[in-house]
Amino acid sequence: MEAIVFEEFGGPEVLHLAEAEEPHAGRGQVRVRVKTAGVNPVDYKIRHGWMQEVVPTSLPAIPGVEFAGIVDEVGEGVTAAVGDEVVGWTTTGAYAQYALAESFVPKPAGLDWADAAALPVATETAQRVLDLLGVRAGETLLVHGAAGAVGTAATQLAVAAGAKVIGTASPARHDYLRELGATPVAYGEGLVARVRDVAPEGVDAVFDTAGKGALPDSIELRGGTTDRIITIADPEAAAHGVTFSAGMVEDPEIALAEHVRLAADGRLRIPVVGVFPLAEAAKAQALSETGHAGGKLVVTP
Repeated sequence: MEAIVFEEFGGPEVLHLAEAEEPHAGRGQVRVRVKTAGVNPVDYKIRHGWMQEVVPTSLPAIPGVEFAGIVDEVGEGVTAAVGDEVVGWTTTGAYAQYALAESFVPKPAGLDWADAAALPVATETAQRVLDLLGVRAGETLLVHGAAGAVGTAATQLAVAAGAKVIGTASPARHDYLRELGATPVAYGEGLVARVRDVAPEGVDAVFDTAGKGALPDSIELRGGTTDRIITIADPEAAAHGVTFSAGMVEDPEIALAEHVRLAADGRLRIPVVGVFPLAEAAKAQALSETGHAGGKLVVTP
């Protein structure tokens, strides 16, 4: 099968199209013919070798952790059938014609392939952190990087739960955040004053998806405490006494099933701003690494 492979850690240039051995479904697995694969920051972090302590990667490796596709082989103990359209997470790399999966849910017929592949990582991360923060109706949540994929998901889920969301983003993305139901503020110097202008009563929780050094401001906005502040992106979290959240919840399919239903109904959206053929996966990862993609990127085998 065709797949994107890297044999050494490094920049986007280490990614190349190659022939790889086809995987086959074992017990509890399905093999999926991949229609679309999501591109995430974790992909380039793994490619650089920065995640070895968290996600040990043996080389050569195929990148990609989320997919949408069609089941074409079923292992023992699985209720899915050949021909089922599904979306979920892969254990073998999604930048390929075929991938194995154990965690997946049915893809609604009305949900576009690219939109489906944009959901698993962003919505699982957003829901996990919102649950850890204990965000409730009537509370005020500050989301750093609210216009990104995870920020977009967190904003919509928090607003739907009845929370007031203040989202940081560049001014060019403020109208977008208003469409999601958030109050936008510009990030950078003077952030504390700008947030207090729109939330003089303070903020109840902070979700940092950007990792751009906003933790000191977040602590100040929380009245000097690190309680109810979580980052998924700032490597200096421990130095500030802030929780860094990584990994996945147990049984992530439960939340994903609800999220794909909301997406199919038009009540949850992760905008896809770039669709790349498999051979151009390096370009997709390079754009993702800039942090300025402006939305979700996917590749199509």
